[in-house]
Order: sequence, then structure tokens, then C-alpha cells
Amino acid sequence: MNYFLSEEQQFIREIAAKVAREKILPVRADLDEAQSFPWDIVKILADSNLFGVYIPDAYGGTGGGVLDLCVAVEELSRACGGISLCLAATALGAFPILLFGSEEQKRKFLPDIAAGKRLVAFALTEPGAGSDAGAIQMTARKDGGAYVLNGTKQWITNGGEAEVYTVVAMTDKSRGSRGASAFIVEKGTPGFEFGKKENKLGIRASATRELIFQDCRVPAENLLGKEGQGFIVAMKTFDASRPGVAAQAVGIAQGALDEAAAYARQREQFGKPIASFQGIQFMLADMATQIEAARALVYAVARNIDAGEKRISKESAMAKLFASDTAMRVTVDAVQILGGYGYMKEYPVEKMMRDAKITQIYEGTNQIQRVIIASQMIKELAGKKD
Repeated sequence: MNYFLSEEQQFIREIAAKVAREKILPVRADLDEAQSFPWDIVKILADSNLFGVYIPDAYGGTGGGVLDLCVAVEELSRACGGISLCLAATALGAFPILLFGSEEQKRKFLPDIAAGKRLVAFALTEPGAGSDAGAIQMTARKDGGAYVLNGTKQWITNGGEAEVYTVVAMTDKSRGSRGASAFIVEKGTPGFEFGKKENKLGIRASATRELIFQDCRVPAENLLGKEGQGFIVAMKTFDASRPGVAAQAVGIAQGALDEAAAYARQREQFGKPIASFQGIQFMLADMATQIEAARALVYAVARNIDAGEKRISKESAMAKLFASDTAMRVTVDAVQILGGYGYMKEYPVEKMMRDAKITQIYEGTNQIQRVIIASQMIKELAGKKD
């Protein structure tokens, strides 16, 4: 289907597909098994200018937007959802700087991010604060020309590998979520250490680590926006980044469909390919339709964000919800079509099923996405009646 991508976006798709096909496919199983971070792929993506596709020209990027990022992430995820996260999670960590950073902060950090020289991570989740982001306990106390950070962040994608971290901490606990603030913290800052590296079900080529802050002094100029804006920074970041998760889910689903369709054409039972059986045909047809619907929604939302639409929380949540649920259904069906072979690690669909699951969980569980969608709908309806 023609999605009316620009020439630049078509070029991004071609480059990302080439990297996925030639560089990621041969190593995805080994990296998944070993839980090895894909530094060789990071260098290739950097050399291909893919880290800067959503960053303005003025800061070393190629001047694209969220749709450009989604196109790249989708194609990379078609080969491996875990490896694609070195790019997607860096974008998540960079969005707070893009959206709320001062000119000085943008000029200091974005060029190296766009060049792929420094990966980024976004740190919001804590052991006791997941869906309830307002329950974070990490503190940031003003002390002269610095803030002193204390606390722990959990399940941070790119943790330990990234050089730059955008971190949300409480500067005034008495104000609840309005007392949260966001900071840029660089790797190597005294008092900032890494804890446990998680052993995960899927996306195993992506590092997920605990971050530990003990009297970590961060320069006051590393505050993003103003004190008390941390929760707004986080929510606006998710509005921009959730289509990227959705694109990851679409890519994983498309990769699974590719494998299932190819297998169905060559696997014979009762003297003919199983693709000739109506039961299999219906499964493939449903899988393909769901993927196209998810892709269309993701691209539409990304285009609206790039066009400057401000009220995008509902639609961004819809894209993440629908695409990730689609990825889970499609990958489960792909395993079913491959039967016993689908359950074996020799075939990639079991990995795709494992990778798909996280897209329903991180950057807000799909239950939270439904809460966001419903609450925004109710507000809109109330507004129309007034």
C-alpha cells in the first residue's frame, strides 16, 4: 500500500530495511540468546544517519519528525524488536530535550545524539512507581548551583549503555505530581551508578538496568524546563514517543507475518502446501489486515504530531494500544501456523512473540492507554456540552 511517504522517508525505509536484512538478521538470534547489546549495529545505524532522522537540522539531524522515526523503527523491528531499541529508546530519552530543553541544552546534547555518538535513556519508572508515575520517590534537592539526586530507577531501557539520561525526580513532595522535575544526567557523574541488569523474556538484545543515585550532584543548568514540570515533561514525551512503540509493534508483527506466510507456502501436509487450506488462509488474511490497520493508524498519528497538533494524547495512546495488541495476536498466530517448529528457537517466530509482549507493557500498559483514551473522550464530550 502507498502511504505517500516523502522521498526522504522512502530513503529512510530503504536504508533501515537494508540494515535489517544484511546486518541484523544474521546476528539477531545470537544476540538474543547471549543478551548482548548490539554495539556493532549502533555503529552501522550511526553511519547510516538513522539516529538523527527526527532531530532538526540545526542540531545535526536530518530535519525529519516522528513519522521518519516510526518508519526507521518499524523496518528495524521487522528483523529484531530488541535491536531496534538502541534507536527507539534513544529517541524516547531525547524527546524531553527536544521538547523542553533550553537552546544551550539542545546544542550541547543533540548533535552527538543525532550522530549516534551518545545513546540516551529515559528514567521515570521506580520499584513502586510504574503506571502511577505520580508516586515516584526519587528526590532532587537544590543545593547552591546544583541539585542533589537520591533514589532508584528500575527497568530503564538502554540503562548502562547510554551516555545521557533524562531523569524525573521530586523537588517538592508536598505538591504531589506537580512537585516533580526533570533533569539531564550524564553517565560518569559521581553518585550515579548502575544496578541489576534484568534477565528478560524478550527484547534480550536491549539492555534494561537499574539506576542508582546516591548524593548525585547535577548542575542546575541540567534542569529541563522549570521546577515542577517533570510530570508534564514525562507525559508530553510519551505523547511523542508512543507512536515509536507502536511502530516497533507493527514491525515485529510484519516480520512474523512474513515468516508465517513463507512457511505456509512451503510446508506440506496431506500432499499440498498448508497455505492452500482455508483455515490457514483466513489466519493470514486477518493478520495482514490487522497489520495494515495498525500501520495506517500509527502513520496518521505521527503525521498529526509532526504537523504540530498539541492535543494528541488520546490518539497516541490509541496507536500504541492497537498496534501492540495486534503484534501480540499476530505473533501468537504465526507460532500456531508454524506448529511445532514455531515453538522451537531454530525459527524466529517464538522470539517475535516474546519481543511483542513488552509493547503491551512499557511506556504505559495497555490498560493505562485505555484509561487515557476514555478520560480524553469524556473531557471532549463534556467540552462539547458546555
